[in-house]
Amino acid sequence: MSDNTVEVQSPCIGVCSIDETTGFCHGCYRTIPEIRGWWDMQPADQQNLLAVLETRQNETVSFD
Repeated sequence: MSDNTVEVQSPCIGVCSIDETTGFCHGCYRTIPEIRGWWDMQPADQQNLLAVLETRQNETVSFD
């Protein structure tokens, strides 16, 4: 199976609220353009975005 036929699960968790300071969704950490473009992205691009989102979340979330 090639990368273009693999379905990548959306990072959406149903907590759809954009942080006014960062511009990131509180649930998935995507920007509005990233959310809009998700279904038009190639699977490799979706995987790359998931890696960006993981980094973004780690840099944004503070448990202090």
